[in-house]
Amino acid sequence: MPAGFHHRPTAKKSRSFARQMRRAPTEAEARMWRLLRDRRLAGFKFRRQVPLDGSIIDFVCFDHRIIIEIDGSQHFSSPRDQERDRHFAREGFRVLRYWNNEVLQTPNSVLEDIFARLTNGTD
Repeated sequence: MPAGFHHRPTAKKSRSFARQMRRAPTEAEARMWRLLRDRRLAGFKFRRQVPLDGSIIDFVCFDHRIIIEIDGSQHFSSPRDQERDRHFAREGFRVLRYWNNEVLQTPNSVLEDIFARLTNGTD
C-alpha cells in the first residue's frame, strides 16, 4: 500500500457502527489501543475499528497490510472468522488474532509478536 494511503469506507452505516465501537471498546481492545495509538509501537501507524470490505477491523496498519483482531471466546473456531481471514489474505493482508486474556495478561508478549511480524514479515 503506498505511503499516505487513506482508506475511505463508502457505507455510511459501516462508518456509524465503527464509530459506536470506538466509543465502547472491550477492555482488551481499549488496552491494545493504548499500546498502539500515536505510533507508540516503534512508529507504526495503526487505526482502530476500521470498516473494510463489509467488516469492522479491530486494528489495521495499512502501510504493512496487517490486521489485528482481539477476540473473545465467541470467536473460537468461528467459520465466519476463518472465511474473513481468507478474504483479507487474498487482498494481501496478514491477519493476526489474539485472545482477550492474552492482551490483558501478557500485553508485552503480544506487542513483541506484533513487532516481529511487522519487521520481518512472517506469520
